[in-house]
Amino acid sequence: MKSPRLTQRQGDSFEGRVVASHGRRVKLEGPDGTTHDCQLAGRKLRLVCGDRVRWQLQAVSGGEGLVTEILPRRSQLERISLSGQPEVVVANLDQLVAVLAPLPEPDFGLCDRYLAAAEWQGLAAAVVLNKADLQGADDPRVKAELQTYRDLGYPVVRASRDSGGTTSLERLLRGHVNVLVGQSGVGKSSLINRMIPGVEATVGEISAATDEGRHTTTTSALYHLPGGGELMDSPGVRDFAPPLPVPRDIARGFRELEAASAGCRFPDCRHDAEPGCEARHQLAAGLINSRRFDSYLGLLRLAARYSGQRR
Repeated sequence: MKSPRLTQRQGDSFEGRVVASHGRRVKLEGPDGTTHDCQLAGRKLRLVCGDRVRWQLQAVSGGEGLVTEILPRRSQLERISLSGQPEVVVANLDQLVAVLAPLPEPDFGLCDRYLAAAEWQGLAAAVVLNKADLQGADDPRVKAELQTYRDLGYPVVRASRDSGGTTSLERLLRGHVNVLVGQSGVGKSSLINRMIPGVEATVGEISAATDEGRHTTTTSALYHLPGGGELMDSPGVRDFAPPLPVPRDIARGFRELEAASAGCRFPDCRHDAEPGCEARHQLAAGLINSRRFDSYLGLLRLAARYSGQRR
């Protein structure tokens, strides 16, 4: 919904949510669904898609207001920047959906890391196998790995180019503020295009509003799904690599290890070489997936090295 002509006075303050962001310019959505093109007041403000803000009615170039304040975030998704520091890429989401496909070959270790990031941030998480109509979608290894995720309580759905091929995914996204993550080539953009009619035109409007033209590739946007729910898309999410917590918290990202921890001899057991480790007992008994456990150990050792660098 386009912004109506505001009758309030210059300097009046409003609340809004960032539904598109490009540099110092953002598009806000008000509580009534109207949208407003705004600029950021000062260079210290760093907004991302999904942020809730306060803005003031001001005459600005190419817009109608200035964002003056970021309201507290209830959740956020971070990645490691090129400088090696954590940076927020989207905010106020509640579900992360890891996308896999038969081609490129599924990277289940990467999927483990995405799911762990959701656990660390307190987000709901799910897995979608895209391109499920392609040869390889029913490969025994792929089916076994997806079943492992189901056994851990993660919803797993299939999507394809067929008619109705995104129905299960749309049902999964309904009622949530979502973000799709996954390795390059799994078809995240094609899923968005199928689920949201006219999304490419919307991106064009956003790009024009930010004076960048239709060629821009760095606009972040929040879309309302026709069947309910919302979906955020950001370049920062497309190459998402989450920052790691301290070593003792890595196991919180793995549901099976978190559950096994209650039976370990030591309350701070890292499930590495400690005696009386219930997780390793379950691993030896085949109750914990060995590939998932290797993913955990890799992250544990990486976190230990990173923690040492921070000290």
